[in-house]
Amino acid sequence: MSDLPRKAVTRTVKLAALPLGFAGRTALGLGKRIGGRPAELIAAELQQRTAEQLFSTLGQLKGGAMKFGQALSVFESALPEQIAAPYRAALTKLQEAAPPMPAASVHAALAERLGKDWRDLFEEFDDQPAAAASIGQVHRAVWHDGRAVAVKVQYPGAGEALLADLTQLGRFAKLLGPLVPGMDIKPLIAELRDRVSEELDYELEARAQSAHAQEFAGDPDVVVPGVVHQSDQVLVTEWLEGVPLSEVIANGTREQRDRAGQLMARFLFSGAARTGLLHADPHPGNFRLVTGDAPDGPPEKWRLGVLDFGTVDRLPQGLPVEIGTALRMTLDGQAGTVHDLLRAEGFVKPGIELDPEAVLDYLLPIIEPAQVAEFTFTRDWLRAQAARIADPRSPAYQLARQLNLPPAYLLIHRVTMSTIGVLCQLGATVRLREEMEAWVPGFAADSRTQDTPA
Repeated sequence: MSDLPRKAVTRTVKLAALPLGFAGRTALGLGKRIGGRPAELIAAELQQRTAEQLFSTLGQLKGGAMKFGQALSVFESALPEQIAAPYRAALTKLQEAAPPMPAASVHAALAERLGKDWRDLFEEFDDQPAAAASIGQVHRAVWHDGRAVAVKVQYPGAGEALLADLTQLGRFAKLLGPLVPGMDIKPLIAELRDRVSEELDYELEARAQSAHAQEFAGDPDVVVPGVVHQSDQVLVTEWLEGVPLSEVIANGTREQRDRAGQLMARFLFSGAARTGLLHADPHPGNFRLVTGDAPDGPPEKWRLGVLDFGTVDRLPQGLPVEIGTALRMTLDGQAGTVHDLLRAEGFVKPGIELDPEAVLDYLLPIIEPAQVAEFTFTRDWLRAQAARIADPRSPAYQLARQLNLPPAYLLIHRVTMSTIGVLCQLGATVRLREEMEAWVPGFAADSRTQDTPA
């Protein structure tokens, strides 16, 4: 019915070729080292070839493979520039699009899910997809009442493909680790797999999007399209015009970058506080800069358009107060209290002894953006953090290996780090502490942090 490679054997062969390719390049690198070429140059060349093969394969397969690629792509800012530059364009393309499903397959899917008279629901329907993502693609249309809408159609067999991909990727997670220094890939894959059933359920997505659309209706900073219709594996929402965040990253002005970054930070922290839900898929393909009636300014009138609520974390009380409390105490230098709180929350496992001051030294550089009134996020800053944690010779590396990430914090951690990755791609100057004081429980109380220049 579609060109999505669904047969397990076909997909497994494509994915299995990835570790074989990694092994072959490792052998090639050994030969070049014997031949006298510098180790750093060889490593960069091999990593570049590895990334090119990885993202090419993931984009072709869609499903869980592409979803994993999108999750990885926001960490592109952490890679050394000489490695990241050659395939940055490919990553951006992966965030925004994938090879489309044929029109005949789309029509058949709509007839199956909306009824044989599905065309009566629309005044117009564009067969050319406006966007194609990991488990479905979006078509622009005009609803029968004249509203411009986005019609998201799930790929037939997407569920089976998603599960099969993530199972296969999990088998060689360690081989993918070097692509993102300082990050453990295996928990990411496990977490993605745990969320599959929710993301495949468009009814759950419709509820989450409706909750956000109602809460942010008329908001001066954030706009969420309303849900128009939902049926099985089809979701119809209001159409949202705007500049894709990937375009802002590639070509945006300083004003656009800073405004987009501020709104990203605001939505990260305010969304959970206002809706009890955390939007958990913050890659650039899911955001738009909506300039509305002020395309040339003033930027304070621009809004952040938010799409795709297939993955959310349910936080009825907002972000845990322990997060804000730990961050505030870290900034205040309360090493012992921070250590005790982290142990109580499961970040330090029983039987593991850590020096509280060493924990503080590990955390402070990471939360540098919260120490100052405004902070400019850069690729260089993120690379420095990644290198510090990934270097086996550094104290940060040794301490990180002893810390634990409790399951309840997995998605919060991923969303926060992914958002920081996007902010660094934007190169945005953001008043992060202002947003945290407004929206993160426990952070503002008794804060004694001093303003210093960013």
